[in-house]
Amino acid sequence: MTSTIAQAGNAAQAGQESDIRRHELAGFLRSRRERIMPEQVGLDRGSRRRTPGLRREEVAQLSAVGVTWYTWLEQARAIQVSAQVLDALARALLLDPSERAHLFALAGALDPAPGTPCPTITPSIRQMLERLEPFPACVQNSRYDILAYNRTYGVMMCDLDAVPPQDRNCLWLAFTNEDFRAALGNREETTRIMAAKFRAAMAEHLSEPPWKTLLGRLRAASPEFREVWERHEVVAPVGDRTKRFVNVQVGQLNLEHTNLWLGPSAGPRLVSYVPVDDETRLRLEKLQAFAQASAPVPADF
Repeated sequence: MTSTIAQAGNAAQAGQESDIRRHELAGFLRSRRERIMPEQVGLDRGSRRRTPGLRREEVAQLSAVGVTWYTWLEQARAIQVSAQVLDALARALLLDPSERAHLFALAGALDPAPGTPCPTITPSIRQMLERLEPFPACVQNSRYDILAYNRTYGVMMCDLDAVPPQDRNCLWLAFTNEDFRAALGNREETTRIMAAKFRAAMAEHLSEPPWKTLLGRLRAASPEFREVWERHEVVAPVGDRTKRFVNVQVGQLNLEHTNLWLGPSAGPRLVSYVPVDDETRLRLEKLQAFAQASAPVPADF
């Protein structure tokens, strides 16, 4: 009897905490929605707007969720919220990192974005990245998230410091960032191979929110990615090979690509690019000088 009473009491307490959390989430979403002006997200204000900030249907449209479903969220209904939907809402509501973390905490979900500190990036790894200059180098995981990079890599294909942390992903940049795409020497082949490697790697992560979120974002943002993805091509990770990039500051770079695994082969890796000819070496030195002038502090997160 005592055990049954205790269990009932625990269940009631858990239900009360869940109810409080839902109401906190509802209030937070409403406050963030009301502070955003339509012009901030590319919408027309119109002449009959009475709602401060955005309307509910506009948030639903921007985040690609149903209006009724989003309304239920703001009404603190007892509904399940996936990490993918929370990610979309965070972007639609222009949340900063602290607000985004608060959103996921209220929803009791794990944030799939790669913008949080990675335990793999130790001080020694950061020092190694810096010491490799002028050779471009970064640390990536098997999902193509760029976890850290040195200054030369940060300006080799685009201005990575200007890219939001959650968008620092090679696959995302290869299909959506025009500067990054323009720097790829053989873009069509490169993007096809990247998508094929991503599909092969994803077989072991099909139910994981970060992988599903990235795939959903790519399919929504890039018709080219959708077309490539539907081919169902798979490619296993390969060894070192020569790559060609076209940098806007110094011109063509011919580089040998090397992976140094920091753990299991499916985990993070240090990616470096070594020049294969003297002209590329000289151009990398010029690129390093440009990077030092524009970003004196090595970038990592």
